[in-house]
Amino acid sequence: MTDAPDAKQDSTAAAERAPLEQPSPVPRAPLPPASDAVRGEWGRRVEAEYRSAAITQHLTLWLIQMGASPDLIDDGLRIVKDELAHARLSHRVHGKAGGGALPALRRETLGLKSSGDEPLEMAVARAGVEVFCLGETVAVPLFKVLREGCTVPVARRALDRILRDEVRHRDFGWTLLRYLLELPCAPAVRQLVERELHAMFTRLRRSYMPPGGAKRAAISDDDRAWGLMPVARYGEILERAIERDYVPRFGEHGLDAAAAWRRAASAPDRSAAPT
Repeated sequence: MTDAPDAKQDSTAAAERAPLEQPSPVPRAPLPPASDAVRGEWGRRVEAEYRSAAITQHLTLWLIQMGASPDLIDDGLRIVKDELAHARLSHRVHGKAGGGALPALRRETLGLKSSGDEPLEMAVARAGVEVFCLGETVAVPLFKVLREGCTVPVARRALDRILRDEVRHRDFGWTLLRYLLELPCAPAVRQLVERELHAMFTRLRRSYMPPGGAKRAAISDDDRAWGLMPVARYGEILERAIERDYVPRFGEHGLDAAAAWRRAASAPDRSAAPT
């Protein structure tokens, strides 16, 4: 027995009006457990990024005060926004990892200091070289390695954005140094870098190559998935950056980074944790 034509039409119309059956959502894989090390590291990253925003804002103010290139000023202001975005993203990861309230930042660390008896250009050179030519240059390979082992989505998104921006931040530092070395104050800038580069390298070593750090070469897979890496890797990446980045980049301006690094390596070590 077959249905009557009208019955067929009614059933077809009802089927067309009925909502389409939606596929069941694919359950997300559970996140790996977050350790105290994960929460501590992402908490430090929140603080570091926020501090970087404040320092860059201060440096950009100095650029405005000395009448620097508008392009440099625009780049500095963009970096401030980047660093604040990095802080927000890092805070999101910290919260997803179960982190609680973070301690208030010490206000005296949220800016730069200059000596009242030196030209502003010298303070700009000192901050630009240490914060950007050194710090942001090694940050590029550091964050690249952190990103490679990261599989937790919220942490991976943060590292994706940070790594993309760090390349531009690095380039800002070297552009600023080149700009300063084209000003009438270039001889004084050159003397400052030659005089202080080894001390800057010493501080960088203390941050990324603490005593005993070379032996701390392993972390758990879960910590790696959250965007961490062993302390030993920090030192290895910094060592590579000397020959790959610092020596040739400073060498373009007739500055001997290799000699400054050797002098820094001979300085007494002090304990510090990677930032």
